[in-house]
Amino acid sequence: MTRAAGYMAALAALLVASPGVVLAEKVAGVALPDGARRIGENRYQVDRTYEEVLRFYRSICPPAVCPRRPVADQPGVRAVHIENPAARPGSWEGVNVYELNGETRLFVLVKQR
Repeated sequence: MTRAAGYMAALAALLVASPGVVLAEKVAGVALPDGARRIGENRYQVDRTYEEVLRFYRSICPPAVCPRRPVADQPGVRAVHIENPAARPGSWEGVNVYELNGETRLFVLVKQR
């Protein structure tokens, strides 16, 4: 085994053995916030506030790169659409982040092939 292969094997073992190291779950190439639970096809509930989820997406996909626009105009509903301008078939085309009745949810839109 070469030295580089030995380092890669050690790194892989470290990642597997370390419970504190968590890789973000991805759907169609877009990362989901930690603790996102699947509640339907491409739909997730998040145990974070609406503002925390928007900060998460602002940090991984700045508004200058991924434009945002409001998608709801109803009392008690806050929602924003985050667009992926570089979407390819099979990858995420956008993410809808919304809050209703105190719950924050995500819907990942996948670009059709």
